[in-house]
Amino acid sequence: MQRVLTQNVARLLALSLRTKLSPSVRAAAVNMSTLLVNRPQYSWLRELGLGEDNDGVYNGCWGGQGQVRGSQARATMAEYEETVQKAQDAWKVWADVPAPKRGEIVRQIGDALRGKIKALGSLVSLEMGKIYVEGVGEVQEYVDVCDYAVGLSRMIGGPILPSERPGHALIEQWNPVGLVGIITAFNFPVAVYGWNNAIALICGNVCLWKGAPTTPLTSVAVTRIVAEVLERNHLPGAICSMTCGGADIGTAMAKDERVGLLSFTGSTQVGKQVAMMVQERFGRQLLELGGNNAIIVFEDADLNLVVPSAVFASVGTAGQRCTTTRRLMLHESVHDDVVERIAKAYKQIRIGDPWDPNTLYGPLHTKQAVQQYLAAIDQAKQQGGTLVCGGKVMDRPGNYVEPTIITGLPHDAPIVHTETFVPILYVLKFKTEDEAFAWNNEVKQGLSSSIFTKDMGRVFRWLGPKGSDCGIVNVNIPTSGAEIGGAFGGEKHTGGGRESGSDSWKQYMRRSTCTINYSKDLPLAQGIKFE
Repeated sequence: MQRVLTQNVARLLALSLRTKLSPSVRAAAVNMSTLLVNRPQYSWLRELGLGEDNDGVYNGCWGGQGQVRGSQARATMAEYEETVQKAQDAWKVWADVPAPKRGEIVRQIGDALRGKIKALGSLVSLEMGKIYVEGVGEVQEYVDVCDYAVGLSRMIGGPILPSERPGHALIEQWNPVGLVGIITAFNFPVAVYGWNNAIALICGNVCLWKGAPTTPLTSVAVTRIVAEVLERNHLPGAICSMTCGGADIGTAMAKDERVGLLSFTGSTQVGKQVAMMVQERFGRQLLELGGNNAIIVFEDADLNLVVPSAVFASVGTAGQRCTTTRRLMLHESVHDDVVERIAKAYKQIRIGDPWDPNTLYGPLHTKQAVQQYLAAIDQAKQQGGTLVCGGKVMDRPGNYVEPTIITGLPHDAPIVHTETFVPILYVLKFKTEDEAFAWNNEVKQGLSSSIFTKDMGRVFRWLGPKGSDCGIVNVNIPTSGAEIGGAFGGEKHTGGGRESGSDSWKQYMRRSTCTINYSKDLPLAQGIKFE
């Protein structure tokens, strides 16, 4: 049976997230045959702690009194205020827990996620629309970051620096920022929270999470898993708080001086508004915004690597990754061959039910995305593009569109410089290395980029100061599929934030330079005499 996975009204009526549903909404839900949660094939929903009704606020206690919109709970501002206060109280407890002990709690969170990885992956697929294997893989990212954070909890800290003054020690002390607000997007409703949550926790912070309004059940399910670990260890549940809400909650978080760091993942347009609100109060922000990512294929590239890389990076998650390849730049000598191969591969992509293990490509998340897809294709045609394959909405239940390839556009065509969060690949033809590198860098975003070549000189020019200006710079691999051990993020309109690995933990802490005089004298720096 074909599942219509991304039609929000039917889905959320069938398994509603709410505080107090009105009688009319409840009647509508009951009349839709049987609630999903009561059907045998969806019994795993109860494994995640989900039921017919699901509270949308957690701050140590489950609750919620907000308005219901489309059967989705919204926290009230009073509940937001209560949650922030409880999170602040919880921080007073959590900050006193030694970092390695905090790491042990994060280890337990990772183990709890492992135990429910298939059920949670299924929920991600059901609610977001990505294929099942990607849903499970997303939960695995959270697990992997937990493992990484456990080791990091014994390593964070600053150096002891040489002091120029006798009898003095100069050290760096790192302390938590306090409350970390985390606003995540629909396309990775588990992993992005995990990147932030695991690292923030071992640094000594507490977290307040607002997930995407269109994936609220995933937020609830993840929070239930985390809350059980905290409660089992007799720790305040408000260490990992959650409010399901809309723009009003997000705005409150951005303006709230009690939020020591606001991590926002979403569009560049909204991210700019968030940044201005946070900056107005001189707050700290971590932005993960858009990407207009390019793969550059040179004449010496191994095309057996190029084709599967370009296909995976352009159609994976139906083009709804921030690292999706949107521009494919081909050297003129290989252009026609590569286009032919990729077009052939596109026609073989298995499109269907995201829960079918043979499916590689599922639906878009919303009907609005379908309209954006159609609008972008119209604009591309008007600006001189040629449709190689795709370009149509598919005649089947759900928000399915054909993966699309467009050639013939100028490198600086307005539509090419526009990030459209759909599976459209613009293929560009170039002649020289300098030209290709310049085209890569001319868009406003600077997230991910990749070249395919065997020329080692070119590789290091690509990695160097005149090469890619992106935060992720790859060679002979796709633009998507980043590992958790490296810092994830980008430059320019991508926001400049870094999450997950490397020294990203520093964004979740504040640094103090400390000078300690253990002598009986008081020498001044720079040899100054003040006697």
